[in-house]
Amino acid sequence: EVVDFNKKLADIGVNYVKEHYAEQIKPVMKRREADTKLVLTGNDAFSMATVLADCRFYCAYPMTPSSTVLGTLAGWEKKTGMVVRHAEDEISVVITALGASAGGVRSAVGTSGGGFALMVESVSYAGIAEVPIVIFMSQRPGPATGMPTWTEQGDLLFTVNSGHGEFPKIVLTPGDCMEMIDLTMKAFNLADIYQTPVIVMSDKLLSESHEAISKDAVNKLISEYKVERGKTVNETQQEPYLRYKITDDGISERLIPGQQGKFYQSNSYEHHENSHTSELAEDRVAQVNKRQRKQDTYMRQHFQPPAVFGSIDEAQHVFISWGGNKGVIQEAQRLLGNENINTAFIHFTYVYPLNEEKIRPLIRDDKHYILIENNSHSQFGKLLRAETGITITYHLNRYDGRPFLPEDIVSYVKKAS
Repeated sequence: EVVDFNKKLADIGVNYVKEHYAEQIKPVMKRREADTKLVLTGNDAFSMATVLADCRFYCAYPMTPSSTVLGTLAGWEKKTGMVVRHAEDEISVVITALGASAGGVRSAVGTSGGGFALMVESVSYAGIAEVPIVIFMSQRPGPATGMPTWTEQGDLLFTVNSGHGEFPKIVLTPGDCMEMIDLTMKAFNLADIYQTPVIVMSDKLLSESHEAISKDAVNKLISEYKVERGKTVNETQQEPYLRYKITDDGISERLIPGQQGKFYQSNSYEHHENSHTSELAEDRVAQVNKRQRKQDTYMRQHFQPPAVFGSIDEAQHVFISWGGNKGVIQEAQRLLGNENINTAFIHFTYVYPLNEEKIRPLIRDDKHYILIENNSHSQFGKLLRAETGITITYHLNRYDGRPFLPEDIVSYVKKAS
């Protein structure tokens, strides 16, 4: 009834204009056949990507702003065959998922900062046991409960340094729904290939904002994606089987449990190549070095440098940022361009570890770089300096729980010009 009323009201308005202002109606270009659009939130995009990547187990305890992933995947459970579990707390969440992963299926968990804080001991376990897992970490303002329904990028350094001890992990930070789909699918491959935790970071802005994206572009991503499980196998010819065999690339063959006559441990202790607990100095050094070589291999084979929007050569100002700030910075670029102020934007999605050789050429002494972050400590700036030695002098920060507006960036640039 309401819809019909609104349609009649709209018709009355259109007919009135046609009758009284016909001479002011101008011809317009004919609308071309539009590409079908998918309207998604960032959480929808992550959910879709887990299915596309052949994730078979998802576990979570609801925590804003990641909560809707749990409901979405549970709603699809009968169609996808994915096992979706609402566990009693975040400790159970990650342990359950690691058990599923150790059993051979692709597994993921979802949480926010407070929940992730409960998971970090198990993140460390995944590091030493070399069990792959994908973690969806959607940020909100902390510390503690903080501001549960607002946005921030305050958990980057916590995430990068999560887990006690030294072991490789990978952190990816998509900036929009297309990147969320692409990087999440890649995260499952990377977790399997490097047998390590891979963390996909979001924030409330990206997780809960709606975006219309091209269905054709999504289908192209799907058609190009291949499940890569690395050295994960169901059978091995090794005799004896060495679960943590020392290799040049740091990656050992991972046998899914079940082959007759092949045994290994997957516990939290340091170990010999054969997986048995060892506190010998030579075993410790050999395994630490082996795990570190996985990161070196990743740097050579899978690390991707940041995308650059605009021309650094022609730019008067160059923005540096990561994650969900992407859209607002691009809109600020457009507004500044309308005023003949040229800018470029260096957008990081592979934020840890960082490859200095692939980043350094983007940083020039004759350019004005501005670091833009939704936190008070310029956390990515600290990470960039620690990993590469690159220091960005000028910072624009917002940490009141609200996302940046394009006008915030435009105003800052005009004052700096």
